[in-house]
Amino acid sequence: MRYAAILGEALVDLLETPTDTGPIYRSAIGGAPLNVAVGVRRLGGAAHFVGALSDDLWGDRIAAFLTDNDVDIQGVRRAPAPTTLALTTFAGPEPQFRFYGAPPSYAQLRTADLDPAMLAGAAVLYTGSISLLAEPIADAARKAWAQPGPLRVLDPNVRPALLPDRAAVGHLRELIEDFAATADLVKLSEADAAALYDGAGAEEAATRLRAIGAAAVVVTLGSRGAWLDACDEATAIAAPAVAAVDTTGAGDSVMAALISRLLADGRPGGIARWRDDVHFALHVAGHVCEHHGGAAAMPTLADVRRRWGLSAARP
Repeated sequence: MRYAAILGEALVDLLETPTDTGPIYRSAIGGAPLNVAVGVRRLGGAAHFVGALSDDLWGDRIAAFLTDNDVDIQGVRRAPAPTTLALTTFAGPEPQFRFYGAPPSYAQLRTADLDPAMLAGAAVLYTGSISLLAEPIADAARKAWAQPGPLRVLDPNVRPALLPDRAAVGHLRELIEDFAATADLVKLSEADAAALYDGAGAEEAATRLRAIGAAAVVVTLGSRGAWLDACDEATAIAAPAVAAVDTTGAGDSVMAALISRLLADGRPGGIARWRDDVHFALHVAGHVCEHHGGAAAMPTLADVRRRWGLSAARP
């Protein structure tokens, strides 16, 4: 079976939840790459998670969660570092993150931990997010990215809390562009574009990434949909109207949906297929926004069909 290798972080989100006596913090297993891996699997694709988990209780729970969702974890290293926590607060449905735990548990994946045969056999390789800011996992990501064979998919997933000054932003921009230069797909958010490129909009950021070598760029625009730049054409694609209750994992679900299409059909040969794939991905994200919980909100293909009709997904 064709599968995606998803390399990056897994952690625990502490989600701020209001109560009559003040906020409490509800734990949820998360991390953008973990969300993507679960999303791919629920949409019918096969996913191998490649990363480091703590050897503590939360590491055990994350490993069990991945296994329960039929995500392969043979590429996981268990490391003696406490599980990283992401304190998640909300201004409306949009989450804000602060990360706790040093050294980060997710960063403990080394190049020696990679399975070259598994990476070479993957149809799609995904990396990105905060794991690219920490060593040794960033070095492992670079080595995996250099492996010939898979389609390469990148999601910067910028977290401003981890970028204390302009020098840090510049370092991340250079790093992202190094990966993007050989990417088959880069997915980023409108906020990512603004953070990386001094307030640039979706079109400007996509044009820049395409110019340095990315084959296709999708920039999500929240409730306004997405901007697609591929095959020497660029276009806006509308999102379905939803009453969002929690956008946690929405961008990750777009990535998962696009990867599931790459697994099923390969890289699109023209703009029409890209439009159809992004249209599908935005409907998957719409479903996620109507539910609480990141990875737990990732829908199955049957869920998408029930919610939006057969036109939202290829039969």
